[in-house]
Amino acid sequence: MKNQRILIFDTTLRDGEQCPGASMNLRQKLEVARQLARLKVDVIEAGFPVISEGDFAAVNAIAKEIKGPMIAGLARCTPKDIDAAGAALKPAGKRARIHVFLATSKIHREFKLGKAQDEILRLAVEGVTRARGYVENVEFSPEDASRTEPEFLIEVCKAVVKAGATTVNIPDTVGWAVPDQFAALIAQLHAAVPEFQSGQAIISVHCHNDLGLAVANSLAAIRAGARQVECTINGIGERAGNASLEEIVMALKTRADFFAGYTVGVNTREIVKTSRLVARMSGLMVQRNKAIVGENAFAHSAGIHQDGILKKRETYEIMDPMEVGWGQTELPLTKHSGRAAVSARLKHLGFKMSDADINSLFQRFKEIGDRKKFVYDEDLIALVEGHIAEVPETWSLEYLHVTTGNATMPTATVRLRKPGAKGKVEQFQDAAIGDGPVDAALKAIDRITKTGGTLMDYNLRAVSQGKDAVGEVTVKVDFGDKKVITGKGASTDIIEASARAYLNAVNRFLCQDSHRQRESSQP
Repeated sequence: MKNQRILIFDTTLRDGEQCPGASMNLRQKLEVARQLARLKVDVIEAGFPVISEGDFAAVNAIAKEIKGPMIAGLARCTPKDIDAAGAALKPAGKRARIHVFLATSKIHREFKLGKAQDEILRLAVEGVTRARGYVENVEFSPEDASRTEPEFLIEVCKAVVKAGATTVNIPDTVGWAVPDQFAALIAQLHAAVPEFQSGQAIISVHCHNDLGLAVANSLAAIRAGARQVECTINGIGERAGNASLEEIVMALKTRADFFAGYTVGVNTREIVKTSRLVARMSGLMVQRNKAIVGENAFAHSAGIHQDGILKKRETYEIMDPMEVGWGQTELPLTKHSGRAAVSARLKHLGFKMSDADINSLFQRFKEIGDRKKFVYDEDLIALVEGHIAEVPETWSLEYLHVTTGNATMPTATVRLRKPGAKGKVEQFQDAAIGDGPVDAALKAIDRITKTGGTLMDYNLRAVSQGKDAVGEVTVKVDFGDKKVITGKGASTDIIEASARAYLNAVNRFLCQDSHRQRESSQP
């Protein structure tokens, strides 16, 4: 079979970020985009420019800085959306792609849009035509395609390709499809639209995981004629998530006997690194038994399995862990390591840091170094990602003291500082009791900041080895009206890490609230 190149369209920064509590700030998105470029995905869908100033700025910054992959921005079939996408993507030049979408299924036409088929066709063509005024590379998605009447879907595909779409994406928007049926639909479209056969345009697929079939449906579609797959790192995304990039890529590579001739350009040795970065930046931890990137993916506890692995790895491992980036941690730093050594290690780990960033991180590095013998790469990464996750600090932690025990009421005393009038720093101190030391510390913070958040989720993980490992805490806090904010903090002391994570969420909430008030006050 001749070589069939499959394009990997990564939508972690768009669809993946739509998962509740997973939103990232500009610096976090840039770090993820840089890593996606190192992973060598073909397309990075950087965001939905029209929905907010933040999304516009992120797409624009990624379009300016990231070289290599094509940069895409999402837009509905409306002039305002398409114009915003065109403006945001302008720095990417010929690597820019506008991704326009419009619902086509009967249920969406009748109950969401209230439009007939001819009106849908007209809007789709107008959207693609307008997008072609900005970029040569236009992708069109008939939303809820898997539940659209096949005959109408064929009409839509023919119309948008004629209007200039170079990619037609077939989304299984609600995860309704099953592999055989989805493959049959893709094959039907491929056979019915001449441009798909000639290569003038290609079919893409975008599968959701509501029935746990996103990867299976994507792989079935490839064999039926799809030449682009839309997916996310760790399979994150709305509801049950999207098709997992790492699973699709490694299925094609590992089972090259079955998927003969299909290739991807992804640098698989960057997969684990990318997975960890996205997990930390998004606050969505990877389950231990997740294929390819989970902590147990290459763990063998059964004696028979261990014996087999020792004799020949392939007896119980179908992939070499090194192929996806599992490997040894670099030699650790110590508290005696200098600024240059820390800066060099950060560069080696792939982080782009300014001198001001290095200075700030070096102080935190010294604090950690004073508490533990070795500072491992994972410790350093946790500090960097905590720094990147920071927002303008309304409140910052200055002092924390807790008293606890099995016969003592847990009590926390917290001192916070905030910028005051004329550049002066104001200090506020209070104490609270709680069900435990963490609860007490969080209640003391609430008493000072008067934000009254409700802790919805709490996750603690050791990011390196040893009893003195740095603990990374991720919290999700509800500040009312379904404003669920993610906060992160890291320290060798888990109470301090918890307080820092909660305070990070408080500062994010205050920053967003201030931004909303400014927007509402504008004419």
